[in-house]
Amino acid sequence: MKPIVTAPFFLVAASAQATEGMPSMASSVVQMLFGLAIVIAALFGVLAMLRRLQGGRTHLVGGLKVIGATSVGPRERVVLVALGSKVLVLGVTAGRVNALHTMEAAELPLMSEQAPTNPMDFASRLRQLLEKRNAN
Repeated sequence: MKPIVTAPFFLVAASAQATEGMPSMASSVVQMLFGLAIVIAALFGVLAMLRRLQGGRTHLVGGLKVIGATSVGPRERVVLVALGSKVLVLGVTAGRVNALHTMEAAELPLMSEQAPTNPMDFASRLRQLLEKRNAN
């Protein structure tokens, strides 16, 4: 008799496990979105760490700084590189880098001289445009 009495308990336990094992559709979606959020957060964390490491590497070179660059063709650029008190003008192509000119940093015109004497910040420019628009 003992085997007959215990058999229904196994069936009840198996059916309880089957209903517990089947998650509802809402819980599956929530679990999937939570996993996706974790993966995206990890991706942003790794990207931020790589950006910080790359920024640190450029400072280790010391003294080498790209001042400016302009494109002169589809794959050609002219680049100004500051190296200590010297400024190098480099021609950069897909397969080669040529030194075009070398000058002292004092010979290079300052960027502040090229800027207008009274630059208008964004807030004041926006206010001026909104006043002009409301006046019409």
